[in-house]
Amino acid sequence: MTVLVTGAAGFIGFHTAKRLCQQGLKVVGIDNLNDYYSVELKRGRLAQLAAVPNFSFQTLDIINKAALLELFQTHGFTQVIHLAAQAGVRHSLDNPDAYAESNVSGFLHVLEACRQVKPKHLIYASSSSVYGRNDKVPFSTADAVDAPASFYAATKRANELMAYTYSHLYDIPTTGLRFFTVYGPWGRPDMALFKFTHAILNRQPIDIYNSGLMSRDFTYIDDIVEGIVRLRPPSAETSAMVGVTGPAAPNKVYNIGRGAPVKLLDFIECLEDKIGIKAQRNYLPMQPGEVLQTWADVSELAQSIDFLPKVTIQTGVKNFVDWYRDYFKV
Repeated sequence: MTVLVTGAAGFIGFHTAKRLCQQGLKVVGIDNLNDYYSVELKRGRLAQLAAVPNFSFQTLDIINKAALLELFQTHGFTQVIHLAAQAGVRHSLDNPDAYAESNVSGFLHVLEACRQVKPKHLIYASSSSVYGRNDKVPFSTADAVDAPASFYAATKRANELMAYTYSHLYDIPTTGLRFFTVYGPWGRPDMALFKFTHAILNRQPIDIYNSGLMSRDFTYIDDIVEGIVRLRPPSAETSAMVGVTGPAAPNKVYNIGRGAPVKLLDFIECLEDKIGIKAQRNYLPMQPGEVLQTWADVSELAQSIDFLPKVTIQTGVKNFVDWYRDYFKV
């Protein structure tokens, strides 16, 4: 069994590929190693993977349709875990073209390759951002997701619809995962935990939007990976798209989160405690594209895979701070 992990040099991709290899699976990783954030950090992740048996890597951009299809045909992947994407809500305000290219066109190329090679299961990354301005909590996959607050969110909702279409037309089992604020060691430098830790350790102020009156369903990376590896291909008999009647496609979308939102100010206090330094706080207005709260209803996923995320903020933040100090030697 050979598994493709796209975005293997990324945060979630790195951890997922490592776990699959540890289970004895053969894993092929691809990534374009773009400079949206530190390429050095991405290469550091790949260096860790290079020491793991059964892993091979190729620098490849999913925008390159011909090269991607050739890769699929060469390896005949049994499973595809598609985590490559242009990430970041705020960056999508400045560079929407990058999101249209990677998240829409790139995902189409993945779907087309799956149509040709027919893996047993395509798992792909969606996002809690699809809930947009929804004020009903907790967020359920039965909720309407028609008001995205950012272009990034719009591309992720487009991915869900595209996957459904290919499942319906070509009988490709697909599962989308709406990730909720993933954090942990080897995390992304553009996310709050990484940015806050860097600033606090360097005695710099941290920017806190909307006076900190926000909450997020922070989910530790190990819990995310556990959810991914437990997934099994959906069948048409057990699947249905919200609002669709008639024959179902082998397609599912799940929330994957802690299911326990944390107030941003409480999160910062936890980080201050683990670092041992009080943050200098710079309060700013709400940013365009941001939402006040996220909160995952994870009951459907828990029923499907018999697992609930369990790592607490206290444990997860400590693990990140320990990794950060060791990696950056501070």
